[in-house]
Amino acid sequence: MSRIEAWLLHLGSLLVGGTGLVYAWMRYFATPADPDAVVSHPWQPMVQHLHVLTAPLLVLAIGGLFHSHAWTALRLGVRDGRASGLAMLVAALPMIASGYLLQTAVEPGWRRLWVGIHLVAAGLWIAGHLVHAGRRFVRPPRRRR
Repeated sequence: MSRIEAWLLHLGSLLVGGTGLVYAWMRYFATPADPDAVVSHPWQPMVQHLHVLTAPLLVLAIGGLFHSHAWTALRLGVRDGRASGLAMLVAALPMIASGYLLQTAVEPGWRRLWVGIHLVAAGLWIAGHLVHAGRRFVRPPRRRR
């Protein structure tokens, strides 16, 4: 994996994960100042738009890294980081699909289903990414001679 690919993944995860966490807090935990308000926080629509607009960067990074990093590591039988890497792979598809389907669902039941899947998959993605990327700081990779 090149440094550019790694930084695209980290940047995409930070932007999409960060805006997603802030949006979820605004949507589900913030209390609106006006009881008749449609949104819980005045910045809620902007944060949602930023989340949706930055998501393609993460999807692009995931696709590129699947080929150059994940598939190669699986094919070669690399064991280091396998659990967190597989957790990220397993979470990526439902996270991406539910995010897309959430934008197109009109029926309240379907929207609730896609929101639930999206929140769980995104939580797994964020946890997997923190563990997988955090391995470098706990135990730096060995240099080749």
